[in-house]
Amino acid sequence: MVRVASEAREDHDKHAVLDLEHFLPYRLSVLSNRISQDIAALYEQRFGIGITEWRIIAVLGRFPGLSANEVAERTAMDKVAVSRAVRTLVDKALLHQAFNDQDRRRSELGLSKKGFRIFDEIVPLALAYERDLLADLTNAEQQQLMGLLERISASERALGQN
Repeated sequence: MVRVASEAREDHDKHAVLDLEHFLPYRLSVLSNRISQDIAALYEQRFGIGITEWRIIAVLGRFPGLSANEVAERTAMDKVAVSRAVRTLVDKALLHQAFNDQDRRRSELGLSKKGFRIFDEIVPLALAYERDLLADLTNAEQQQLMGLLERISASERALGQN
């Protein structure tokens, strides 16, 4: 057993080094997951919806009439996961789904009255969480952070096109 661990260590030393604790994509992913889980604690038990369902509700609360594919694109979520969550939300009567008159393959999604009630309850909780999360930053630092995130997003979009 000691020999295997020793060989694994020697083999490990021959490879490139990735310092995850300082690797931006990893740090952003971990932070995003933790924040999403914190916010999810605000609504999962109370409303019986998960992170994917909430993201769909949040997007449709802001941009009604999107298709499931457009929701997936806007949120960078997996199309299959979005499709499954849309079915769940329709079954729970939180979303309504209407087929486009010109293209019957395209369905447009929107929040139902029940969906908007949940949206209207969660939004203030999410905004309060964001306010608390950013409370240690000055207004100037918050604006700088948002500007930096936008610049990184623009760089990612440009890199993603290559």
